[in-house]
Amino acid sequence: METRLDNSGRASWTDQFPGNFLWSNAMLVCKGMAPYGAVAVADIDRIAARLEAGPTTPEAWQDAWCEAGIAVEARAKEAADAGHARTAGALFLRAGNYLYTGERFVPPGQEKRALGEHAFACYHAGLRGKHPEIEFLEIPCDGVSLPALFMPALGARRPAPTVVVFNGMDNCKEMSVLFAGLEFAARGFNTLAVDGPGQGESLRLRGISARHDYEVPAAAAYDVLAERADVDPARIAVMGYSFGGYYAARVAARERRFAAGIALTAGHWDLAAFQTAVREKARREQKAVAQSNFQFQWVVGASDADSAIVAAERFGVGTIAHEIECPFLVTHGADDRIIPVANAQKLFDAVASKRKNLRIFTAAEGGSAHAHVDDRPIGIAYAADWLADLFAMRGETA
Repeated sequence: METRLDNSGRASWTDQFPGNFLWSNAMLVCKGMAPYGAVAVADIDRIAARLEAGPTTPEAWQDAWCEAGIAVEARAKEAADAGHARTAGALFLRAGNYLYTGERFVPPGQEKRALGEHAFACYHAGLRGKHPEIEFLEIPCDGVSLPALFMPALGARRPAPTVVVFNGMDNCKEMSVLFAGLEFAARGFNTLAVDGPGQGESLRLRGISARHDYEVPAAAAYDVLAERADVDPARIAVMGYSFGGYYAARVAARERRFAAGIALTAGHWDLAAFQTAVREKARREQKAVAQSNFQFQWVVGASDADSAIVAAERFGVGTIAHEIECPFLVTHGADDRIIPVANAQKLFDAVASKRKNLRIFTAAEGGSAHAHVDDRPIGIAYAADWLADLFAMRGETA
């Protein structure tokens, strides 16, 4: 394959399709799961070669990823039939990620739902085979039920501190429980990865749209955790990444039982203004933006594009940041092309907590892309260290 160069003339693997940020960003999200054995770089290389050689259409994207996912799923089933549960689990996880990536640009409807069902079936088979320690939970919330995954702390004293993780707009709990949960578990933390309203399985299979008042699902998650003997209710933190940076800030501001909050990427200061700009930019060139033209409208359950902008007015970080009084960490990538790095400083400055920290990751050290997807381990490790210091766990964690 042709070597890509960034603006500095250096080889870049984060911009697979120069001039097509829509595809490059989506592929980078999938590449970011490689450190957790949930994708294979060789598979992605073959998919990229096929996409580069063909038409730049949503159908071409879907076909390349979904055909790869189905092929890997077939290998997973062969391993399962042979009694090799862990091998099958690893392959099912790959298949789930490829199918979920292939679903990304399919408009809402029956086909998208079917692809989502297929992806989650593979994800779940993969988690049960590769990570049987993970529990599948349901969070009762305001008349609906939110699916969640609980990764227990490894070798830790009980009860243990716990991190509730909310995803970004395009991610799901199956990704979160791996890239965040595995590291947190090794550090002595439980992890509860939740598909909140407007996220992952909750949106795709249950039709639960996003809500601005995320303290409601967060409170429901807290209630479930507080009843568990392996959870210390006094040491439950909330973390959100990408679009979840808003959710983490909102929860920390409004649900005071959480002991700490982490925005692993600051949220949009004024989401309505951002979404308006994205819509105008996409009208000129869809490939220049990170989200498809239907994505935000679908996530918030709006009837049309104008209604989606109205809904966005309630999601901005700027209206609630000053209410955050618990310890709070903001991390951000210096080269974030989706949420401006300036938003991280704005959020940090506005937070009212006496114990707050800001960390900007540069290209030289890694983690400089959106939500640190170019080096997820470095972002999660920093968050885990911050929590360990906060909860005085230096002697208990790795």
